[in-house]
Amino acid sequence: MQELVVLYDAQCGLCRRFKEWLAGQRLAPNMVRLGFVAAGSTEARQRYPGLDHAATLREVTVVADDGAVYVGDRAWIVCLWATLEHRATAVRLASPAMRPVARAMVQAAAGLRSRNRERDGGGYADGCDGQCDRQG
Repeated sequence: MQELVVLYDAQCGLCRRFKEWLAGQRLAPNMVRLGFVAAGSTEARQRYPGLDHAATLREVTVVADDGAVYVGDRAWIVCLWATLEHRATAVRLASPAMRPVARAMVQAAAGLRSRNRERDGGGYADGCDGQCDRQG
């Protein structure tokens, strides 16, 4: 595996901030490159015709150049794994004992989005349509 492509919801403020944060991280040398494509976009549909593109708008999805697809907590873990600073954390979170922690972290992020939506009267101040709230 030489490249990971993160499919992110470009209309979601939380997703955009995660993408910007990840793009700013130092990557593990000689390991893997990161690319970013808006989920559900024409480019995403052309590059990955076999994916459920509606699902990629609900959960972070990462596609490796070897064909592997990572969704939800697995996607977050592989993103951390690609970084120099957070690789060890990713390895720990990938262990069977820590996977529930990784899942809880992803669910907490989705919950934060829900609470922000409720606080703002049902809409997202950043223009997000709330699709990320429907993690499942």
